[in-house]
Amino acid sequence: MTQRLLLSHEFSTTANGQVGLVGRTGAGKSSLALALFRVVEPEDGTILIDGIDISMLGLHDLRSKITIIPQDPVVFSGSLRLNLDPFEEHSDEDLWRAIDHAHLKTFVHSLQAGLDYEVIEGGENLSVGQRQQLCLARALLKKTKILVLDEATAAVDLETDKLIQNTIRQEFWDCTVITIAHRLYTVLDYDRILVMDHGKIAEDGKPETLLENPLSLFYQLAVSAGLL
Repeated sequence: MTQRLLLSHEFSTTANGQVGLVGRTGAGKSSLALALFRVVEPEDGTILIDGIDISMLGLHDLRSKITIIPQDPVVFSGSLRLNLDPFEEHSDEDLWRAIDHAHLKTFVHSLQAGLDYEVIEGGENLSVGQRQQLCLARALLKKTKILVLDEATAAVDLETDKLIQNTIRQEFWDCTVITIAHRLYTVLDYDRILVMDHGKIAEDGKPETLLENPLSLFYQLAVSAGLL
């Protein structure tokens, strides 16, 4: 079955902006992320990055310029070093800096093999939080100008969630961050909020402005989440 996507609402964000993408299950949040990476192609409408229609770019060129931290962390069978730097593009100093900023330094130092510690299939010898922090460290090494978080902290505990969110704010301050939010509080201080509903952008504005309107969908989502 072919997935259909219609981009009928025009919006733009400035460089270094933080955009929270929210909405109920099935509202179209993940479909928009898939369209950004051209996993699905829109039937109508365009996505522009720096004025360039991404449908005119090669997939490798496009995807190499965008980093995603997915909800289900992607971990390979092999060493921690391989998981962090599969193409051997970075020095050990860079790897340790990324590990430190991802709050994994204490854990890796506790391992006798260190960076050569073998991760088994699916990362089963790591906790869910450690797998997600490993993905964060990988993103820190890649450091593209666009970062997409696809409900990246939905499966981790609140403490790990806060650590990851703080690192993203500190280390990706000069990047455009698009966050598909599972926990609304993670995007309350973002520059703008896009509320998805039935595959369309139903609301677009600053979080504080949307929360001032009791009739807004974002206000209702905040009430349901117990934030108001």
